[in-house]
Amino acid sequence: MLKRIMKCGVAGVAMIFSAFAVQAQTANCASTPNMDHPHVLLSNGEAEMLVFLPDSERGYYRSTRFDWSGVIGCATYKGHNYWGEWFPHYDATVNDSITGPVEEFRSEDGGLGYGTAKPGDPFVKIGVGVLRKAGDEPYQFGHKYDIVDLGHWTVKAKKRSVTFEHLLKSPTGVTYKYVKELTLSAHGATITLHHTLKNLGTAAIVTDVYDHDFFMLDHQPTGPGMQITFPFAPEPDQPLDPQAVVDGKSIVYKQELEPHKTVSAYIKGYGSTPASYDIKVEDTNRHFGVEQTSDQPIAKFYLWSIRTTISPEAYIHLDVAPKAAQSWTITYRLFGE
Repeated sequence: MLKRIMKCGVAGVAMIFSAFAVQAQTANCASTPNMDHPHVLLSNGEAEMLVFLPDSERGYYRSTRFDWSGVIGCATYKGHNYWGEWFPHYDATVNDSITGPVEEFRSEDGGLGYGTAKPGDPFVKIGVGVLRKAGDEPYQFGHKYDIVDLGHWTVKAKKRSVTFEHLLKSPTGVTYKYVKELTLSAHGATITLHHTLKNLGTAAIVTDVYDHDFFMLDHQPTGPGMQITFPFAPEPDQPLDPQAVVDGKSIVYKQELEPHKTVSAYIKGYGSTPASYDIKVEDTNRHFGVEQTSDQPIAKFYLWSIRTTISPEAYIHLDVAPKAAQSWTITYRLFGE
């Protein structure tokens, strides 16, 4: 059943959920919260991963900040879990009610065309759809904007991969085909996200995209033993102490973060090649974690962490001319003992 390739639009994604539901009940990810939403379970016999699917009526995420595709609710390897619900209350329509690694396309004005749009006019968030500007204020990522058009989603699922295709034609001239292929390796636990954005419109698509990540290593609180390591010496734009400090090429947490406490900063020190995009988040007490790499350079870097999650946000810049396409790949290597 997992080997079948299935295609459907937004309204039909629920058909995939029914095909996979029985197998999901006996998997290591079977205790994932809110599994009543459309999803698939990927497995290679060593690692398992539960992926929620885009669906306008029953989808796990139905808000307007993050790309609807590739939402991983659970990933297990060597007895460890790497993602989960980091927030206290789940609501599909809340912008941050989502599990990682999830992506947001953030243009300079927040959304494509938002800066020039008048209140009530449309603008575009890639991976979401055509949205309506509410008022004169700057773009607010925490605001749920009215949805004008979700475009059309197609999903193809196999045993170790899911391919998402999003077609959108907007009244603002932004038209695109966005494809994300999420693949679990045949052995071990490497997750590859390969993206292609094809510009079908008449104006260039200029935006940044980043993975918010939302790492939750066995749901342990952020604190001593947790560290983030880079191939460069990180230079935060503001002090991280006393909760965390820079130690060589690592950011090391020295105190357990209390509820509502945040450790965050823009990070400099990276170079202009993809070699700088090599980020390892690790629980050194339990000897497991995630290494994240890309074939693209870092355009901007922001670290956001709270008690329940660590999110190293590495931005990639996209500039796609009309009729052209741009591809990029992000890889997650889960490791553990």
